[in-house]
Parts: sequence; structure tokens; C-alpha cells
Amino acid sequence: MTAIGIKTADKAVQSVRGRAKPKPRIGAHVFLIVLVIYFLLPLWWLIVASTKDAHGLFSGTGGALWFDKTFALFDNLGLLFTYNGGIYLRWLGNSLLYAVSGGVGATALAILAGYGFAKFAFPGRRLSLALLLGSVMVPLTALVIPTFAMLSQVGMTNTIWAVILPSLLNPFGVYLMMVYATDAIPDELLDAARVDGAGELRTFLTVALPLLRPAAVTVLLLSVVGTWNNYFLPLAVLSSDNLFPVTVGLGLWDGLANSASGTGTTSLWSLIILGSLVSIIPLIVAFLSLQRYWRGGLAVGSLK
Repeated sequence: MTAIGIKTADKAVQSVRGRAKPKPRIGAHVFLIVLVIYFLLPLWWLIVASTKDAHGLFSGTGGALWFDKTFALFDNLGLLFTYNGGIYLRWLGNSLLYAVSGGVGATALAILAGYGFAKFAFPGRRLSLALLLGSVMVPLTALVIPTFAMLSQVGMTNTIWAVILPSLLNPFGVYLMMVYATDAIPDELLDAARVDGAGELRTFLTVALPLLRPAAVTVLLLSVVGTWNNYFLPLAVLSSDNLFPVTVGLGLWDGLANSASGTGTTSLWSLIILGSLVSIIPLIVAFLSLQRYWRGGLAVGSLK
């Protein structure tokens, strides 16, 4: 190769490298940093406030966003778990019961219904699918009062079933499973299993269900989080303090702390803040442990 050819090739390589080098986007990075601070600031305040006693919470020297000279986290934890006979632990256990039961049940129903919509043709399928899509648009809070009226007629209010049974219905989970099953399970694979003599149940359990695992974990996570954070439904259908989930229980303490006639209102604020921090720890653990399935399920479902 001649010297002119070598120089020309070098210039072409440098030109390609110059075009391929991305330019720094300072504005986008600054915007993302601002968003991170915006979303993490309330969590940071919650952590800091949980370490303060009643005096430091309202008139401490460290300010709202920094620690006080008195570190009272462990004292607050002891008071939180022993206050009023340890009622907070019972509320936490109730939330765990409602979230696990409702989440697992809603996921099972969503898997069966979504698989049926995706892989079977049956009379009324279009109408049922239209009703499913319409129900996704209905806010859950709009169904609380009708749900309470139905449960009161059968005598199920103020029971754990008044929270668990409505939590089993997850129209969005059914739709997500239907979309995922349509793309993730080839019809040829199901036909091959049927030709080999497998029945519908065995085909579903051994062929389809393993392929649905990412979407199933996604629906499970969303259902558990939704049931755990549910406030309006338990507030409407429950009247006994021993059946309250942690969301309604903290709301009860908040009402006592705000009332002029409440006793020990100053210490209740510390319990409310620390109780809020403790209540989100199970959700953080669930997200961190299941996030790879969660991202994978949403990514495949969005290809539809």
C-alpha cells in the first residue's frame, strides 16, 4: 500500500472514531441527579427522623435533614414494639398475612386467566377481554364502597377475608400474563406436547408454567406491594384494632397524635415515623430480591 493510501486510511479511521465518540450530555445528567435527590430526600428524612427522640424531632439542633446529638433509634424501636401491648407487631403480621395471601392468590388467578385468554378460543372471549380491559381503567378506590356493601350482606366485614378476597382480583395482572403468554409460549410447543399424549393440565404445568415464571414473579411483586400499601379497603371493611394492617394502624396513631385530647401525643410522632420506616423494609427486600425477574417480565411483556 502506498503512503498516500495509508494516510487516507488513517484519516478515515480517525474520522469514524471522532463520529463514534459520544458527546457528554451535561444537562441530562444534571436532570437525572435532581430526580434522584427528589425521590431519595423523603427516604433520607425518614431515616434521620427515626433516630431522634421527641425533643430532637421538633426542636433538635441538627435540623430536619441531619441527625440530632441524641441518637434514640434503639430506644424508639423498643418503644415501638412494646407500645400498647406490642400492637404494632400484630399490625405488621396482619399486613404480611394480607399481602402474601392476596399476592399469591392474585398471581395464581392471573396466571390461569391470562394463559386461558392467550391460548384458548372460547365463546365470549372478545366480550370477556373487553370487560377485562375496561376493568383495568377503573380505580380500585371506586370499588371499595360496593365491596363493603357486598361483604356486609354476607356477614364478612371485620374479618381477614374482607381484605384477602378483594385482593385476589388483579385485572392488570391478568392482562400482563395474557400479553406475556402470547409471546413467550409458542403454539407449536403446546401442540407437540399434546401430540406426545400430555393432557391440558400436564401441558400447562410442565411446558407453559416454567416459561411464565418471569411474568408470574412480576405479577406477584406488584400484587404484594399493592396489597401491602392498601389503606382505603381495610379502613372501610375492618373495625377491630387487632385486624388492622400497618397502614391503617399508623393512620390510627396519626389521628391520636393530631387530636387535642390524645394522651402521649409527643411520643406517638416518633413511633409513627419509625413505624413507617420499618413498614417499608419488607418491600425494599422484595424489590431487591426479585428485581431481575421484575425487569425481565416487564421487558418481554412490552414487546407486544
